[in-house]
Order: sequence, then C-alpha cells, then structure tokens
Amino acid sequence: MLTSVFIAVVSLALFGMAAFTLWWQMHAWRTPEVLASTRFSSPDGGEQLSFSLLLPARHEQAVLDHTIQRLLESSHAAFEIIVIVGHDDPETTAVAEAAAARDPRVRVVVDTHEKKNKPKAMNTALPYCRGDVVGVFDAEDQVHPELLAHVEHAFRSTGADVVQGGVQLINFHSSWYSLRNCLEYFFWFRSRLHLHAQKGFIPLGGNTVFVRTDVLRAAGGWDPDCLAEDCDLGVRLSSAGKKVVVAYDSDMVTREETPGSLVSLLKQRTRWNQGFLQVYRKKDWKQLPTLRQRMLARYTLMTPFLQAFSGVVIPLNVAVAIFLDVPVGVAFITFLPAVTALVTFVFEVVGLHDFGKQYGLRVRLVHYLKLIAGGPFYQLLLAGAAIRAVWREQRGRSDWELTRHVGAHLDTADVRTREDVAA
Repeated sequence: MLTSVFIAVVSLALFGMAAFTLWWQMHAWRTPEVLASTRFSSPDGGEQLSFSLLLPARHEQAVLDHTIQRLLESSHAAFEIIVIVGHDDPETTAVAEAAAARDPRVRVVVDTHEKKNKPKAMNTALPYCRGDVVGVFDAEDQVHPELLAHVEHAFRSTGADVVQGGVQLINFHSSWYSLRNCLEYFFWFRSRLHLHAQKGFIPLGGNTVFVRTDVLRAAGGWDPDCLAEDCDLGVRLSSAGKKVVVAYDSDMVTREETPGSLVSLLKQRTRWNQGFLQVYRKKDWKQLPTLRQRMLARYTLMTPFLQAFSGVVIPLNVAVAIFLDVPVGVAFITFLPAVTALVTFVFEVVGLHDFGKQYGLRVRLVHYLKLIAGGPFYQLLLAGAAIRAVWREQRGRSDWELTRHVGAHLDTADVRTREDVAA
C-alpha cells in the first residue's frame, strides 16, 4: 500500500513539473500578439548610448578574429571592444593584439589570475569600460551588425537596466545531440526567458546580455567563484528590482555552435548545473519581494536536477505500471508523466520545423527521426551531468571546464574568410 502511494505521489509530482515546464516553453506561442511582443522594435536612429563590448577569450585563436571582425562591422557609432586574454595564452593574445593594431576600437586586457575563469576575466576588464552599457559576447559569436542599434533603442524606449538579446545554436545537423541542443536554446531564448522577465526573476544568458555600466558596477560585477556567473548576476539584479527586457529576433540573434563532442557537452552541462546549485545555495533569490517570485526562483534553479530525475524515473514508472501488480488507479497515474513527455515530443517536432523555417535551414525527415530517437539518450546525458555536478559541488571542485569551439556554426563564406585571415 505504501509503495503504491509513493509511486502515485512521485508520478503526480513529475506530471505537474512536466506540465509547467511545457507551458513555459510554449509561452511565446500562446497568441500572435505575444509572439510579436518578444521581438525587438525598430530603432529610431537617435543614438545616445555608448557600448563597451567584453570578449573573454581563452585558447580561442581559431575563432576569435572572425568574431572581432563581425563586431567591428556594427552599424552603431559608439562602441569599443575589450578582448580579455590570459597571461598564459600567447596564441590567443597574438590574435587579439593584431586586431587591436588594425583598429583603435579594439583594446586588449590581460587577465593575470592564476586560476582563470570567465567571471574573473570580465571583472578584470570592468574598470576599463568607458561605455554607458557593458555587453558580453563569447569568442566564437557571430553577431549581427544592426544588433547594437536595436539594443540601444530597447534601453531608451523601455527604461531597462538590462537587455537580454537572443542567442541561437545553429549547426543542428552536426550530430544527433546537436538537434536537441539547438532546440533547447530556441525554446529558452525564444520563449522561456520572456516569461521570466515578465515575472521579475530571470537567470540571464551567458552572452548577448547588456547591462548599464553603473548598475553593473554597483552590483559588484560578476561573482568570481560562480560557475554560472550569468545566472548569478540575473538573480542578484532581479532581487534588487532592476528592470530586465528580453528580445528575440531571428534576424538579430547571436549565432553559436554546439559543443563538439558528447564529453564536451557533458562538461558544459555539469558546469551550468553546478553553477545553478551554487546560486541556489547563495540564497540571494530569497530577497525577491513576492512569494511567487521566490517559488519561481527555487524551481528554476533546481530545474536541471528535476529534469534529470524525471528522465530516469518516467521510464521506471512505466515499467512499474506494466510489470508490477499495482491498483488500476495507481497504474493510470504512473502513465501521466509519460503522456506529458509525449506531448513535449510533439511540441519539439513542431518547434524544429519552426526553427528551420525561421533560419532558412532545410530540416529533413531524418532530422525529425533523430530528434525523437535521441530523446531518451539526451535525458540520460542530462541526468549524468546533474549527478556529476552534485558530486563536484560536494567535493569542493569548482575548476572551470572550458568548452572549445571550432566555428561549426559559420557558413562556408565565413569559414573561408576566417582561414584567409589566419593564413
């Protein structure tokens, strides 16, 4: 009897979690009006703000110059690019210094910390920022020339303290897991973050995020010891009542690539999950003014671990319902999370079609089949990353596991240009 009750309670909890997550993923598509409101509005040409664009780069000599050149093509009149390199990374430093020698808008700041990570690098550069707004990009980013103009208009028209732009992984065809990786970004930046901004609690994305310089300095910059420094900054700014505006436009997104191997993806997700756990344990989210915001924060920061748990438990629940002698009512309840998972699969298939349509990418039948077949294996990978994150946190391991980039998201013309520059 107790076993049946336990199974029923767990199943209902999983069903509720999956239903809420699915509803949040679908937020932007609820009505045409909501979908339209998630995009940037057209700039009016009245430029008033200047930008300091931080570009932390560690062992990124293969892709860094391409990103710098794309940023220099910005149509905005007032910006500087601050490339942050390590004192022990001569290859990347050489690329950065060569770019600075070609264009005075590029400056190089050297991070001399013995133990390096992204937040330490950005904190090193923060005192050198001369712009009204600090923007963050990654070394492999492909940035649209009109992005800064749209971001400035968003600041001026909304009175925002923070503007979060869209980031999108593009190379969905590279591997079976890249399909799911691209869709995660699509749902997160296209829909989920807009809901978070509306609710007044948002874990910011790692790049294409812009913060007023005075607000960022007043907040003390980034937490140098957090593995999810973007999430942590978003939580602290949300708790301080700062206004965050999110905009996603397929023409304006910053394009990136998926991790190049399963091991790299596992390490990346481990870092993010451990960072979320660190932010949860810091308890800054408890300063949010309303109970709903605090509940949303608690759920969001624990989501990676709940998802991993559900990915393992749902198949076990189905097995219990089929092979064990449990009451009919309990057996029915155990199938509820599986039903939600099936609906989620359908939504993902539709989402992949929409993703391909928005970006002019040819999505074939084999891609849909890979998306569906790869679902259970992807859940196992997420579960492994969550377990590994807890293990690392308990052992006090917080070293930064770097995700390497090779430019798989760049089109053929971009690749040729990058190779010509390197030559």
